Amino acid sequence: MRPRPGPCGGGRGFARDFPLTADLNIHHTRLTPQMRSVLERMARAGHAPLHTRSPQDARVAYQAGADVLEVPKAQLARVEDLTIPARDGYALPVRLYAPSTDAGLPLLLYTHGGGFTIGNIATHDILCRELARLAGCMVVSLDYRLAPEHRFPVASNDAWDALAWLAAQGGAWGADTARLAVGGDSAGGTLAAVNAILARDAGLPLALQMLFYPGCAAHQDTPSHTTFARGLVLEEPAISWFFGHYVQSRAEREDWRFAPLLAPDVDGVAPAWVGLAECDPLVDEGVDYADKLRLAGVPVDLEIYRGVTHEFIKMGRAIPEARQAHADAARALRSAFGLD
Repeated sequence: MRPRPGPCGGGRGFARDFPLTADLNIHHTRLTPQMRSVLERMARAGHAPLHTRSPQDARVAYQAGADVLEVPKAQLARVEDLTIPARDGYALPVRLYAPSTDAGLPLLLYTHGGGFTIGNIATHDILCRELARLAGCMVVSLDYRLAPEHRFPVASNDAWDALAWLAAQGGAWGADTARLAVGGDSAGGTLAAVNAILARDAGLPLALQMLFYPGCAAHQDTPSHTTFARGLVLEEPAISWFFGHYVQSRAEREDWRFAPLLAPDVDGVAPAWVGLAECDPLVDEGVDYADKLRLAGVPVDLEIYRGVTHEFIKMGRAIPEARQAHADAARALRSAFGLD
């Protein structure tokens, strides 16, 4: 097991902007210089944090800033907007990315982050393009339905419906349905981890579960949630705001489809690549979930990126660790798909 991270903090994304508090200055001591620079520019911008807005306004604000620090937008041979039917007949929007028009490409189903409340295909467009480019695989990015309009377990149901449909019908889109993987960041990482368990239960083999700082716990009670509660990109008020829109009771919080750490067992689920930010409220539960998988005999590759925080993978123009995480995740995908 990797050593647990020490105190630090910072980042960009969900809260977007915040005052330079004493907490923030203390956390700065362990941040990379690039991350400190990003945080200082964010603080000077003075925008209202997302959790002080309505969900609708927060979605607009998040999308407006989503690609500010991203790597250049990769041009791919194939980008298509399509739909997949959900169990209730709703047409789930998806965007398919492929580095070539060749048939038989392995496929990654990607579920975006955003606390089950914000985020969409557009906010994660550049990241999904980069994964398709670097891994040489097809990526299908899912626009699952968001809270509070659609509460638990709709997002989880949408993610599973998309995966099950792709396994059965993805060949029509040129995918090799014998080589499937799931992946996501933050809340999307939760959905990917849950999909891996559901796939195991359904007898659907997956090559990999690729998890960027996934939410895994029922309650925000690990040490990292206390250490990084304030002065960070993802602060405690934001976490409570997101989850308050999605889960309505203690029973829902303790359902393993929200908290995969509470899954009865994870024996036989897909191998995992887990990429965590050292300075993130979610880092401890990410380590705990990697340990749960390992104890069940699941192969796990765990990477903790030092001196960065939640949402760093969408800061590749400014943060070298983001580009490293893209390369590491793509390498894991290529290996799992037999492309190396």
